[in-house]
Amino acid sequence: MAGAGNTLDIFNPTEEHAALRDMVRDFAEREVDPQAAEYDRTEAFNLDLFRKAGGLGLLGITVDERFEGSGMDATAAVIAHEELSAADPGFTLAYLAHAMLCVNNLNQNGNDEQRARLLPDLCSGRTVGGMCMSEPNAGTDVLGMKTAATRIDGGWSITGAKMWITNGAISDTELGDVFLVYARTGDTRQSVTLFIVEKGMEGFSLGQKIKDKLGMRASTTAELVFDDCKVPDRNVIGDVGGAMRSMMRNLEIERLTLAAMSLGIARRSIEIMNNYASERMSFGKPLTVFGQIQRHIAESYAEWMAGRCYVYNTANQLSLDSYGNRIDSDGVKLYCAAMAKNVADRAIQVLGGYGYVGEYNVERLWRDAKLLEIGGGTNEAHQKNMTRDLVGKRVLR
Repeated sequence: MAGAGNTLDIFNPTEEHAALRDMVRDFAEREVDPQAAEYDRTEAFNLDLFRKAGGLGLLGITVDERFEGSGMDATAAVIAHEELSAADPGFTLAYLAHAMLCVNNLNQNGNDEQRARLLPDLCSGRTVGGMCMSEPNAGTDVLGMKTAATRIDGGWSITGAKMWITNGAISDTELGDVFLVYARTGDTRQSVTLFIVEKGMEGFSLGQKIKDKLGMRASTTAELVFDDCKVPDRNVIGDVGGAMRSMMRNLEIERLTLAAMSLGIARRSIEIMNNYASERMSFGKPLTVFGQIQRHIAESYAEWMAGRCYVYNTANQLSLDSYGNRIDSDGVKLYCAAMAKNVADRAIQVLGGYGYVGEYNVERLWRDAKLLEIGGGTNEAHQKNMTRDLVGKRVLR
């Protein structure tokens, strides 16, 4: 078991982390990469591939072993997201929503009854999970949510709608299976409670599957509707009105693993443009002899390596049950999201016309990268959060 105290030197990893990287990279190259273009074109969720990831222990990578998880740490989660994203960021986003936003969230914040009841199927992929926070009119201002839960005999009634929910639908007409839903349960902005809502519950339905996205098309996105949705008391996670801490804790690992996805996108883009520029001849010489091309490749490599150091340093210091690490969980995403988009953009520029079409994959990587500046917190939200937390820190150590 990889404890939070174990650190990963990305050039000299622990045996457990090195073995994980080798396993995930092999899976990504053999299974994930070959299907990426097709599922991007069809805007479909590859459920069979998802369940293969479950068979490798990836869907419950941070879950306690007694609930059929792999019992690993934040660094392991970063490794998995970086390697999978180098092959298919769209599939990886669906993986993140399940493994981090739902499964890790439930493992950290649920009680033993809830975990024993739900986590084994979530870890295997027999059920597909997600998390519901954003709403049609409440994104960055998440505490402006209108979805509300009221007391009824034996439980709760939830009414409202959630928007941009990854894994909300696994097809055009079918819901995902298990969702952790934030809903207002009091009069103040902070009076928010976390509920488990399952497919088949009365009043819970698919509003619409969102189509024609710029990128991340292999990850399904949906609107979910709660119309007097009946939820039993046993599906309340934590204290009523006390979900703010679990929300903030889960945002930290979400943003860290989104930054890891950016690393995968950047690494693959650098590999593609470097290989292409080494082989492509212009004026009788390979592109790599021209200064403009050298700048694109060299700056991309330096920025990617800087991002890797920041991401893995942050992961090494993050305990999954901790709270209050927002400066760097926001910081890695702020830096790496822009870095990945810029590196993918340079790759397109180096490949010219070939970069603008799907054959070399960089146009898909560029499209996928843009979401990382928006989803899981916008760049502007990270800038606000980081500055707020840095105020008063006259000396940085």
